[in-house]
Amino acid sequence: MSRALIRVVAAGAVVSMTAISAGSAAVPPQIASCAACHGAAGLGDVGAQYPALAGLSSAYIEQQLYSFKHGTRVNAIMKSMAISLDAAQRKAIGAYYAGLKVPAKPEPDPLPTGLGADIAMNGDWGNKTTGLPSCDSCHGPYGIGVGAEFPRLAGQPKAYLADQLIAWQKGTRKNDPLHLMTNVASKLSAAQVQAVAGYYASLSANPTHLPKPGDAKGGKK
Repeated sequence: MSRALIRVVAAGAVVSMTAISAGSAAVPPQIASCAACHGAAGLGDVGAQYPALAGLSSAYIEQQLYSFKHGTRVNAIMKSMAISLDAAQRKAIGAYYAGLKVPAKPEPDPLPTGLGADIAMNGDWGNKTTGLPSCDSCHGPYGIGVGAEFPRLAGQPKAYLADQLIAWQKGTRKNDPLHLMTNVASKLSAAQVQAVAGYYASLSANPTHLPKPGDAKGGKK
């Protein structure tokens, strides 16, 4: 048995046990395969750079599966997973992951500063990257996500976030509304890509409260 298959079988067993303990009556059968990379609780794998899916908008997850199937987002592994899924299956998978809880924890104290934080919170309106808005203006304060179109960035693996920005730049990902991410990513230098990815990776995926910018001890509770 291959190592990859062993991982899928083991993940399937964990998913089944988790569902039973949580009293879940229906878990989409594809979740066993998803869990091999994204974890039984949907929290991803930072070491392997697999993103967390738990708590993301169901509509967003559906859209990404559709994109992987139809080539507007390119990833060989996800293509093989998504190619056979119909609309009802994508909807079921999205609803499952959207319903999983993300553990709450405080933001780092002190909050990270530097290039990544500056771009994330303020954008860059200088001559070199004229017209670069802040990431938070769409993805919400500290990257916690807004609605179906702007997913949570906080707490996702740094390499995953950087890879997505590079994919927007190269055109291997092109499922953004109104080409927003294509336009934003095209303005980022290699250093800025890494800085922004590192900033969001260091933040809490589910903060206990949102601090004031630059002050992890303050904020609205």
